[in-house]
Amino acid sequence: MSRIKPSILAVTPLARTRIFKIEEVHLRFSNGVETRYERLVGSPHGAVLTVALNAAGEVLLTREYAVGLHRYELGLPKGRIEDSESPLAAGVRELREETGFGAHRAELLGELTLAPGYSSQRTFVVLARDLHHAPLPGDEPEPIEVVPWPLERLGELISLPECSEARTLAALFMTREYLAGEGRR
Repeated sequence: MSRIKPSILAVTPLARTRIFKIEEVHLRFSNGVETRYERLVGSPHGAVLTVALNAAGEVLLTREYAVGLHRYELGLPKGRIEDSESPLAAGVRELREETGFGAHRAELLGELTLAPGYSSQRTFVVLARDLHHAPLPGDEPEPIEVVPWPLERLGELISLPECSEARTLAALFMTREYLAGEGRR
């Protein structure tokens, strides 16, 4: 069934922080019903999550403080895409800042959303391979621990309480499926 998107009648800013805006969106649906939604608006360029695969078949995870949960969390190198960057360039830059490794090969695997019912945030997933030592200074308040993890042990990783970020888990599954497809070619 084909749907007609609702018409946006008005957008009203409700709050703004350094990172996000909250807006009220007044909508009219094709059946005439009008309603208001609130949405969280992130960076207009989105964010990037990098799956760095080393020569041993391990992904480079990072352990860093997550203020939302007030604990240390295992995840993938990530960050926002700057104004002048492509998702690939941002993915490699974040990899260099957070792990000290660069990549001779980087590919865009896809895009993820998180809570699209109220958030505009998009995250691009980058697969980085052919890694080499190439550190860049980052903006983190403390050094990030790098944890190599064998991709074939993904099942064990998802059972760890400290690895709960949905974007990280989805990106690792995307990578596993992508690499399996490469092997069938």
